[in-house]
Amino acid sequence: MDEIPPRLEIKNLRRLYDGRLVVDDVSLKVMPGQVTCLLGPSGCGKSTTLRMIAGVEMQDSGEIWVDGNLICDTIYRVPPERRHIGLMFQDFALFPHLRVGENVAFGLTGDKAEKGARVETLLERVGMGKYLDAYPHELSGGEQQRVALARALAPRPRIMLMDEPFSGLDNRLRDGIRDETLEILREQDTAVLLVTHEPEEAMRMADEIALMRRGRIVQQGAPYNIYNAPADRDSVAFFSDINVIRGDVKGSLVETPFGQFLAPGVMEGHEVEIVIRPQHLKIDFDRDGRGPNPTISDGTPARGIVQRARFMGSESLVEFKMDHDGSILKATVPNVFLPATGKPLWLMIRRDRCFVFPVEG
Repeated sequence: MDEIPPRLEIKNLRRLYDGRLVVDDVSLKVMPGQVTCLLGPSGCGKSTTLRMIAGVEMQDSGEIWVDGNLICDTIYRVPPERRHIGLMFQDFALFPHLRVGENVAFGLTGDKAEKGARVETLLERVGMGKYLDAYPHELSGGEQQRVALARALAPRPRIMLMDEPFSGLDNRLRDGIRDETLEILREQDTAVLLVTHEPEEAMRMADEIALMRRGRIVQQGAPYNIYNAPADRDSVAFFSDINVIRGDVKGSLVETPFGQFLAPGVMEGHEVEIVIRPQHLKIDFDRDGRGPNPTISDGTPARGIVQRARFMGSESLVEFKMDHDGSILKATVPNVFLPATGKPLWLMIRRDRCFVFPVEG
């Protein structure tokens, strides 16, 4: 049985602006019905990659394939309107002078009856059937987003490119509209490439995440793997606050106030960073500032003095100044925990949740 080709495949895309490499050797695949998120900070090349795939911008090198067919390299180029690619952007880009039905029908081919039936079906599917004759300015942001989705789906695209399409929506609406949008796109077996700078959005929506930094994909995989097996310190920090403890390797071990940590594969004498998220820094409430308890299984405890405690809604964030070197470490605790400033507490590290990276340079 023949293997199904990726719905979208890009190979070694590169793009330069004024001699600066904005997109650097980017490759990825998106299968039918799959949602892949290009995730990264502003200016890392995400939107430029999307524009090259859409055909509104030319790559300097590399190839773009759809369903196993080459649609663009540096010599051959299929025009944007023939790529079967839909586009959704943050500003919705609806035509203000056209009614909702006319916006959705824009660009459709076929006779009037066929187009009208397609428009009505899509508007009903996105819950906007009764707004057929309304103008965009008469709609809320969430309603405009639904119309934009219907318009993007109208030509039956094989691929949907989405550039921060939900960032302009109220937080109360965003989750529901995101989920509805993805449900419709998966029903259509559309391959989705979504650009976002919000890790939470990528984790919620994506089957696969491609983490970008300075024009390159630094890590790619399922959200669980990206979060729990990060490639480097910056990858950890992009998803959450971090604590960092430094130490030198001696005999494959790093000595810290929290005990010894393994540093496999790091050269003797090389400095490493032990990175841990605040939710994995544990407070020993039973000890309450007294001496260490040797029965604790999370390694050697170290004492810190509370500097600040804040309630964040579902958890509390507590900052400690550590006795051993004066560094600041952060811990998150479920529910309300607001110890007084100056209170000493003993902390322990979840060793199975630590990441050890060599210090570069």
